Amino acid sequence: MDYHFLFEVALILFCTKLLSMMCKKIRMPQVVGALFAGLLIGPAMLGILEANDFLDKISEIGVIALMFAAGLETDIQELKKTGKASFVIAVMGVLIPLAGGYFIASMFNVGPDVFLQNLFIDVILTATSVSITVETLKEMGKLSTKSGNAILGAALIDDILGIIALTVITSVADSSVNISIVLFKIVAFFALSLVVGIFLYKRFNHWFSRYDRDKKRFPIMAFVFCLNYAFIAEHFFGVADITGAFFAGLVLSNTRRVTYVASRMEIVSFMLLSPVFFANIGLKVVLPPMSKELIIFSTLLIIVAVLSKILGCAAGAKASGFSTHDSICIGTGMISRGEVALIVAAKGVALGLMNSEFYAPIIITVVVTTVITPILLKIVYKGTVDETVNNNLADFYQAPEDLENLAQKLSENDR
Repeated sequence: MDYHFLFEVALILFCTKLLSMMCKKIRMPQVVGALFAGLLIGPAMLGILEANDFLDKISEIGVIALMFAAGLETDIQELKKTGKASFVIAVMGVLIPLAGGYFIASMFNVGPDVFLQNLFIDVILTATSVSITVETLKEMGKLSTKSGNAILGAALIDDILGIIALTVITSVADSSVNISIVLFKIVAFFALSLVVGIFLYKRFNHWFSRYDRDKKRFPIMAFVFCLNYAFIAEHFFGVADITGAFFAGLVLSNTRRVTYVASRMEIVSFMLLSPVFFANIGLKVVLPPMSKELIIFSTLLIIVAVLSKILGCAAGAKASGFSTHDSICIGTGMISRGEVALIVAAKGVALGLMNSEFYAPIIITVVVTTVITPILLKIVYKGTVDETVNNNLADFYQAPEDLENLAQKLSENDR
């Protein structure tokens, strides 16, 4: 048995923590340090480690745990309020990048039979990797804000729209893909999630109450449920496993012991899963030699990738009644393409839907958008105060007789 994986994990944990601490020193989001750690020790720079099957599997569990934790911390009532707005934001966040990406691609990829190739590059630009944004918002304490919930909802809808767009294009090149079956599976998944959510919420709440003295089993069984639902989403319905994990978190978000479960999940994620996931993104970056034309194309693609998401999603948010500042925050939170775009791009090359020489510009775009998203989020959220903090401070400074009510509220939240 080869034990080299022990060295790989140890090196990743050490480098991600070291660079995260350095980022914290200069008041940058710590997730940026974890991403840079992967780039530093990966093929793009020092070449000490490469992505492999073991790290891929650990990082997949990592992103599932991250989205599960996001679901646990989500206020369902607030998410319902932003549901319509999230749909509008997601649609605008798909249409604008689609138009901008096609315009840039058609400038450099010309000739007969390139329409589908250019359209496929556009589909890559529509993808949103919410995991980077989730980690950054959690770090800044903005995940449960109105804008944070809108970003979460829009990103999930964005994934569904991306699956539909990808299926439509690949169905042209691959006759085995049936768009009607894909759409049916997506609808069936959300219908099942609604039924399962209502049924299991009561079951979990009853179980948490009945075995309240032995709390240690709660996080384990909750994560078992999360992993199973992530598997069901991906394997049976073709919906991203992280979407299944997020819905699993939503089911448990209002149960009695959600705070305890979330705190234990945070430890597991912080100690191993999240560092490996973020570093693995950097480990997958391999940049081949590029011509001057491809460098120009990459630069324009990055500009379009950033601006199209900000402008498109911000316009959707503004039209849905968000303030200008919140709209910009939402648009910024949707920039990151992350591993989602890499998977789609690799699929495009395999199916012959994308010229292999355009793979390098896609990788560069993914890396840049992934790294700058937490930085830009830190900038646009700077100076804002979480609404929850404001409300708690307002409650605290009420008359002395109201302090007992405040303590009772906090006690109920801890459950």
